[in-house]
Amino acid sequence: MYKVLVCDDDDAILDSIEIYLRSEGYDVIKASNGAEAIEKVKSNDIQCMILDIMMPMMDGLRATVKLREKYNFPIILLSAKSEDTDKITGLGFGADDYVTKPFNPLELVARVKSQIRRYSKLGSMVKTDKMLITGGLTLDTESKEVCVDGESVKLTAREYSILEFLMKNMGRVLSGTQIYEAVWNEPAFHTEKTVTVHIRNIREKIEINPKEPKYLKVVWGLGYKVEKY
Repeated sequence: MYKVLVCDDDDAILDSIEIYLRSEGYDVIKASNGAEAIEKVKSNDIQCMILDIMMPMMDGLRATVKLREKYNFPIILLSAKSEDTDKITGLGFGADDYVTKPFNPLELVARVKSQIRRYSKLGSMVKTDKMLITGGLTLDTESKEVCVDGESVKLTAREYSILEFLMKNMGRVLSGTQIYEAVWNEPAFHTEKTVTVHIRNIREKIEINPKEPKYLKVVWGLGYKVEKY
């Protein structure tokens, strides 16, 4: 039985979500704020979390950041704010999905099923011998397939090689010169623009919002890195 932790300071919303999730066979654990949710995660094997943003003591965004230091189970944020910038902010903090209040409980359950299915398929490991994983971004070094949230992404051979090199050095900042010499296998002379163009193309394919990337980050003046979640 999969465990879903639901965190909201509104008891009516908690109870409603619990009813729908239990009807689908999920084991539901409830919390009323981010701090309480983190404590319950420590003592339970959680496969998915539904987390409200606006809460006392510790809000959902701060809780997400804290949880991502150690856990990579799916997090679905709930918020009354529906602007795209709010959604992008939530996803940028490490969440996997974003649902706006008021919501259809059946849609929320469907999103939980989708996230758990992806999480179960990929497993909880950040890195294996052939699979490189960070958040919803996966790269299979054997099949050469790249996926974002379970959806296949088509990269050119050069784009794939750059992404693979960055993911094998996840969290590490690599200069344009380092990337060029590793991927092109030749000395780098005035090649920064070449790497920049390829990085931009990769971002367009793997990021929800390329202007505020979740995975492939620019460290100004130093280089590029793939964020580790």
